Order: sequence, then C-alpha cells, then structure tokens
Amino acid sequence: MAESAQVSCINKTNRYDAHDRIHSIGGVAGGKYWKLSQQDAITEIEAGRWAFYVGQGAQGVWVIVAISRFGHKYLKTEADGEQPNNLLSLPECP
Repeated sequence: MAESAQVSCINKTNRYDAHDRIHSIGGVAGGKYWKLSQQDAITEIEAGRWAFYVGQGAQGVWVIVAISRFGHKYLKTEADGEQPNNLLSLPECP
C-alpha cells in the first residue's frame, strides 16, 4: 500500500505551458521537510510507493499523473481539468 503525503508547496519552472510549469513538489511529513522533482514524484506514484494529495480532510484531492496532448507526463489533482491549477496555486517551496 502506498504511503501518503500532503503537498503544501511547489517550485515552478520559467516555462509558460502549464504542463511544464511544475519543477518540484514538497511538504512536511512526520516533522521532516521533503521535496521531490516532478519526474521523481511521477515515478513514485506510478510505482505505487507514494500517493500525494493537496488540501485537508474533505477538501483534500489526490495528485495524479496526467498526459498532455503532446504525450508528456505531468502532475495535477483529480479535481483539475487539463490545467494543474490546484498545484500551481500553492506557495513556492524554500
């Protein structure tokens, strides 16, 4: 079973395409700060080792791996349409 972790911050790239804007995601779990590149997070989700979410309780939504119309994998939440708005609205990670 996958471990779960709340995503509370992201780092963005300088790109304007929403599918390429997220460089890394991060948060705090067990009192320790963690941060993963988008590619590493995609690998962990697809391998079933980690499940990430944004928000808390009933307001929480799962982070999923999506594929752009150009065939590129990226992260977004289940609640988002094609754009990863829930993730892009998070503050920058230190």
